[in-house]
Amino acid sequence: MKNISVIGAGTMGNGIAHVFAQNGYTVNLIDLSEDSLVAGIVNITKNLDRLLVKEKITETIKNATLTNINTFTSTEKGVKNADLVVEAATENEDLKLKIFKAIDQFAPKNAILATNTSSISITKIASATNRPEKVIGMHFMNPVPIMKLVEIIRGYSTSDQVTKTIMDLSLRLKKTPLEVNDYPGFVANRILMPMLNEAIETLYNGVAGVYEIDNVMKLGMGHPMGPLQLADFIGLDICLSILNVMYDGFKNSKYAPCPLLVNMVQAGKLGIKSGEGFYDYSESKKAIKISNRFI
Repeated sequence: MKNISVIGAGTMGNGIAHVFAQNGYTVNLIDLSEDSLVAGIVNITKNLDRLLVKEKITETIKNATLTNINTFTSTEKGVKNADLVVEAATENEDLKLKIFKAIDQFAPKNAILATNTSSISITKIASATNRPEKVIGMHFMNPVPIMKLVEIIRGYSTSDQVTKTIMDLSLRLKKTPLEVNDYPGFVANRILMPMLNEAIETLYNGVAGVYEIDNVMKLGMGHPMGPLQLADFIGLDICLSILNVMYDGFKNSKYAPCPLLVNMVQAGKLGIKSGEGFYDYSESKKAIKISNRFI
């Protein structure tokens, strides 16, 4: 396995491309937007420069990593020689089904098709292809170049051989792969998202403010980042999407999104990506505590 295609040049996609390229793989980074591809390469370069300053890599490794990445706006051209395709588009089921239908058509028949989805059914995604045994979940954590975990999700038809191949590949990327089965939210988000939602409910109910909630969890529970700040970092729209997937999948009210979260997403307050969420990021890159006007 030498040729990797990554679909989506956003935060997760360019991070995944970075990791594969830094480990010697030829990577085709694919996005319909030329501007997104340019921004993705800029972000990869910045992340490589940070590693260079910290003496985690050499100038030679940086240059080799960038040389290993090619960009495409055509899915057909970008996946035609792929051994593995990793889809990292936004967390939207209809979009992912459309993408998998296309890559199943254009990628070599022996290629493995993986999705970086954080909650959507692998089995459902595989149903859009003629090779469900070769479809698998590779849920990388953000930031991809730093975080060690890769959640490997088996769909109903995913073969043992494909699972072993992706587990072994993740180890070669210096990641820690952990195999889970295909149920809404898998493991990471099935546990994480209800916690974030409960933190939002705590704010919504007026129990405490943003600063207090986050610091109780940081100082009392040893979390490196408070749940509300983490929700901002993930993207409140992504949190809402994942909670909706779990609520629809389990029909259990404990996964129902907090009304405050729904309202903030409708208002365009999505966290870091929009400049404001539970914190205000518009004036500086450091999160600034804002008033508790959402209570």
